[in-house]
Amino acid sequence: MAERFVGTQAPRFELDAVMANKEFGKVSLEENMKNDKWTVLFFYPMDFTFVCPTEITAMSDRYDEFEDLDAEVIGVSTDTIHTHLAWINTDRKENGLGELKYPLAADTNHALSRDYGVLIEEEGVALRGLFIINPEGEVQYQTVFHNNIGRDVDETLRVLQALQTGGLCPANWRPGQETL
Repeated sequence: MAERFVGTQAPRFELDAVMANKEFGKVSLEENMKNDKWTVLFFYPMDFTFVCPTEITAMSDRYDEFEDLDAEVIGVSTDTIHTHLAWINTDRKENGLGELKYPLAADTNHALSRDYGVLIEEEGVALRGLFIINPEGEVQYQTVFHNNIGRDVDETLRVLQALQTGGLCPANWRPGQETL
């Protein structure tokens, strides 16, 4: 059964992660909330695949735009932090990630993927889920779709900007346009 997250408090988390500086650390929703940051939390199926690096690197290449919007980006899969680090240390030309500007977290016990309703239990991997959470910890946006399709970073940024207006944004609204 599908679960609605929009308008509810996001499941809290603290996960081991490979940070942007390639060191192991922790990421948590509480920390982002404490720092009055929006959280762009996205799940992907697994490291060393074909679609995943295209969207993970696209998010990293546009990270400064998320940062300008007071948003922290966190990528999550059910792989380990050691696998994440190996993938980050693999050059982009070799289907790796290269340098990333945000952390990749490890949901090795599948608890967070399950909490957010994106876990494919029989495979032990997550669907492509994306959640935008405001600084008060409320889910403002959720999307979950098939693992064969990569996300659109422009759309993620557009939705984040629309949410931050606090207004009513019509179809095809773009930053700089009036709200209703």
